Amino acid sequence: MPSDVQHGSALFAPIRLRDTAFKNRIVISPMQQYAAGRDGNPGTWHCEHLGRLAAGGAGLVFAEVSAVSPEGRNTHFDTGLWSESHIAAWAPIVEEIARHGAVPGIQIGHCGRKASIQCPWDGFGPLGPSDAARGEPPWPVIGPSPIASNPGWPVPAELSVAQITTLVGQFADAARRAAAAGFRALNVHGAHGYLIHSFLSPLSNHRADSYGGNIVGRMKFALEVAEAVRASWPDPLPIFFRVSAIDGLPGGWEIDDSIELARALKRRGIDVIDCSSGGLTTRSTTAAVPRPEGYQVPLASAIRDGAQIKTMAVGLIRNPQFAEAVVADQRADFVAIGRESLSDAFWPARAAVELLGEEKGYALWPRRYGWWLERRAQQLRLA
Repeated sequence: MPSDVQHGSALFAPIRLRDTAFKNRIVISPMQQYAAGRDGNPGTWHCEHLGRLAAGGAGLVFAEVSAVSPEGRNTHFDTGLWSESHIAAWAPIVEEIARHGAVPGIQIGHCGRKASIQCPWDGFGPLGPSDAARGEPPWPVIGPSPIASNPGWPVPAELSVAQITTLVGQFADAARRAAAAGFRALNVHGAHGYLIHSFLSPLSNHRADSYGGNIVGRMKFALEVAEAVRASWPDPLPIFFRVSAIDGLPGGWEIDDSIELARALKRRGIDVIDCSSGGLTTRSTTAAVPRPEGYQVPLASAIRDGAQIKTMAVGLIRNPQFAEAVVADQRADFVAIGRESLSDAFWPARAAVELLGEEKGYALWPRRYGWWLERRAQQLRLA
């Protein structure tokens, strides 16, 4: 769409990262669907789900976190990028996202001590005997230290240095496969108590070797992953890195730690910090506690200013005017929506009408929808 269509809105101003152009600053967050085959391959549901969200007008659509190894999955039904076979499975989904004008992206990660769990509708707890009886047996979990994620959860096996080296290579291989499938943006999951986050937090990393101790040691695994992923991911394409900017727990990871990490990630070629929070033990994205709209925006702003790096804000962002202000006030460079897009797949297109006016806004809708809606708006004005 010509740039003059977006004139007058910071949220709809185009932006370029490396050689990748985004038509606006709205991003669809990675959201696990628990709908993959046991082989980690995405299917029809993923194509429909992500195609629908791309048609809604976002500039970037991320596919869900996909495991770098079978053991790195949350559930038996998570998507993966640990096999060459996944390249062909993801390729048509990439094409469907791009067909609607969005940049196709994917998140990669390893769930660490939060692996081997039930689907949400089965309890979201660790897999056990009853799950095994229905064909979903548990598997051993790993972490930086033998500290369980929650009381009653499995104690992870402490990783050896050799195993850590293997994991770094698995992240790099997953990034290479993502590029081969055609994705044009990558997001490394370093938040929510998953493996990278569990290395970063002093509450979950009690190692005495070079991967533990002070913040330099605790950041080592994250930075090695960043270096390896950057080396295997095409240089013209951007990398986002999701962090839990604060643990929100006494003695845990703090915002100043995230700023230091962001500076180090920037030096290693990371382009955007995706700013979430919490989740080291409980689930930050599903916890039922009162939170204001955009409650994590101050974290994105602090990292943006402190590390001089682009950031993405996420967290109960629902109102287009609020999202506009976040970008216009330079508190973040991208605004990500997740569950709001499940409620309203056309949230970005609707935001365009609210922020740009009907004439410009409906021009950003899919032509076959915008034509009808613009005329309906004209009729309503005459009523």
